[in-house]
Amino acid sequence: MKVGVLQFFSWPERRVPLQMVYHRAFERIEIMDQTGYDCVWLAEHHFGSYSICPSVHIMGTHIAARTKNLRIGTGISLAAFYNPLRLAEEVALLDVLSEGRVNWGAGRGFDRNEFQAFDVKKEDSYPLFRENVDIVLKAWTNDRLTYDGKYHSYEDVEVLPKPHQKPHPPLWMASSSLEAIGWAAENGFSIMMDPHSTHEEIGRKRRFYQEELEKHGYSIEGRDTPVARLLAIGDSHEEAEQIAAAGAQWMFKSYLSPEVHHMISDLRSKEARAAAADNPTAMGDDMSAAQRYLNGVIIYGTPGEVADKLLELQEDICLDYLLCAPLSHGTFMKLTDEVLPRIL
Repeated sequence: MKVGVLQFFSWPERRVPLQMVYHRAFERIEIMDQTGYDCVWLAEHHFGSYSICPSVHIMGTHIAARTKNLRIGTGISLAAFYNPLRLAEEVALLDVLSEGRVNWGAGRGFDRNEFQAFDVKKEDSYPLFRENVDIVLKAWTNDRLTYDGKYHSYEDVEVLPKPHQKPHPPLWMASSSLEAIGWAAENGFSIMMDPHSTHEEIGRKRRFYQEELEKHGYSIEGRDTPVARLLAIGDSHEEAEQIAAAGAQWMFKSYLSPEVHHMISDLRSKEARAAAADNPTAMGDDMSAAQRYLNGVIIYGTPGEVADKLLELQEDICLDYLLCAPLSHGTFMKLTDEVLPRIL
């Protein structure tokens, strides 16, 4: 199992200076560089305190200068919000400056505020994102770019620098819906899986992805499929549960839009969850959506309990790449010191 960290730069209630948020994150990233983590994946967000990292590419250059071993992932570049040539330049420059340590993760995004502020219409977001990804890849793999698309047209443009890794950095598409997973599989792209689905939902989506890959002549063999999971680890199960509950409440208050609140609201019973397997928008009305995270999304417990759960998920849903988002600094340290030695 590979382990990476989905690095947020959260500023809860703005209790400390923002610079301290970055300083603490950089301290953790330097620990990752020396302790067996595969990659730090930087989460791009805008217009809120859930994670203040509006440019994963600028942040990545700073991290590249502070590390030697760790791969630097964009988790994700919100490609629909960029001029694609600028995006191609920035990711390639990061790859050059890091001497080939970039993992490029790209996605459409879902936050309504971001789409409104960047003036991207919802109906345009999928085709614009996909065209931008196509342009980036063609800019990296052709000496000069000529392109005539729905949103962008270019004539004989030399896009520099080219990436250090050839033909380009490994790439992943952030995919949570079946439509997005199907599109990625049809085009042979690897995928990253979201932190909001339950473990069971992740398993179903992974099986669907493998089936779609095979349908289009590709194989899942040899691919890393990072699965984002929220982690809370304590000295006792009760302490870990408190950390998990606080993390879930913070996420709902500061990040998730009303549409997503509705989408992931808790289901009332085990039977209702089973009945909703083919209807993921079916909702309960007497349990909080945050409770759903405790029931099947967040992995929490003592170091031994968390290690056992991760090994169980490795067997049950082929969890071969854990992309973890620790919900506290103590969680990160216990993960590093006590869990990783049991699972790597």
